[in-house]
Amino acid sequence: SSNEHKLNFKKSKEACLSYIQDALLQKQWKRAAEFLTCYVESLEKDYSREHIGPSEMIWRIGTEILWHHSHSSMKEFSYFMEQMKTLGVKRYLKVCLEHVFHLLCNGQIDEAYQNLSLAESWRFGEQTAIQGKEMKLIQAYRGLLDYYSWSKQKNILLEHGEDGFSDLAVEQEMHGYFRKAAVNLKEIIKIPGVWDVFVKCYVDLLEFYGDHNEARQVLNEYAYNSRFPANPNAHVYLYQFLKRQGESKKSLISALKILHDIVPSHELMIDFNTMLQKSKKRKKRRLGLEVIFAALDYAGWKENAKAWSCLARQVKQIVTSEKHLDWIKQEWNSRKDWWPAFHFSRYLAKRNWQENKSLSYEKALVAGILLGKDCKYFKHVSQQGCKAQLKRFRMLKKFVNRHNPVYLRISG
Repeated sequence: SSNEHKLNFKKSKEACLSYIQDALLQKQWKRAAEFLTCYVESLEKDYSREHIGPSEMIWRIGTEILWHHSHSSMKEFSYFMEQMKTLGVKRYLKVCLEHVFHLLCNGQIDEAYQNLSLAESWRFGEQTAIQGKEMKLIQAYRGLLDYYSWSKQKNILLEHGEDGFSDLAVEQEMHGYFRKAAVNLKEIIKIPGVWDVFVKCYVDLLEFYGDHNEARQVLNEYAYNSRFPANPNAHVYLYQFLKRQGESKKSLISALKILHDIVPSHELMIDFNTMLQKSKKRKKRRLGLEVIFAALDYAGWKENAKAWSCLARQVKQIVTSEKHLDWIKQEWNSRKDWWPAFHFSRYLAKRNWQENKSLSYEKALVAGILLGKDCKYFKHVSQQGCKAQLKRFRMLKKFVNRHNPVYLRISG
């Protein structure tokens, strides 16, 4: 019967998709391609209307297979993409963007630019207005490639020095790329979203031509506008710009404070801690201790010698002056149950000593103050240092022994 035929067809189609999925998961690209061919042929008899249309299935699966298949070429991939563009008007610009990404990954810059230009001139009734966001992306990526061309011309002219800048034709060409890039990049970063690469390129253009006020405004908007999603990189770019402009420590600290709140493990926390430690304000020095303790809570910082040096220096200053021991105590109270195993085990003491003696020195000082002179980490490192007749380790041992009462006060 007709209903039975439809039911069997549906089952066979679902089974085919299941086989394709299995082949993709096992990275069997040839097998997946064979099943996809069967799937495409079977669709000629399929008149159902699913939420995700067959053309999108073919586009997504086919793209994945062609990208990984050992016998596929960029020529075949481009031919497939051109076919996909004609299958679904609603997805035309998305397919164009994906095609461009693959061209860029293969170093075909000119072909990518040509495809973007063609996509930008595409018009199809109401669909043009509906796909406004995709069109903005098309224009933005074209702006990015204009920036790339501008950057190449700029480097050529700078290498040639004054003689290079006397070539008006080349200079005018560079300015032409600047104007085209600036227009499209400026438009995309007005839309709330994460536009890191576009923002960086636009700011680079503005800075080169001395428009620092506009660059500052763009970065402030990107970092502080509540309509944009929280983005650590936005604050990194603002901080780097302020640093290039020679802004005050107050401005730099303000930018890094927000970055610390979002990503306490960011690599710039070393810079942040250093600035805070040098401050004359007690509140900022207290924050500096909090910042470096927080950074060392993360596994990626376990063997960061600079971070341990920052903590050791500040702990040593506090212990020597015997002022603000409560700062250390407050930070240590929430960590004393897990930091000893995380940072100060005997195994780590042996490994750190073998791999990086400077790191082991800084960690041993901190361990000795926080856990006392009987701490496994401190005992092993100080013993090895004394055996090796290294003066700094003998002084380390004396310092910790002399200030052992501090450990008792910190531990409560």
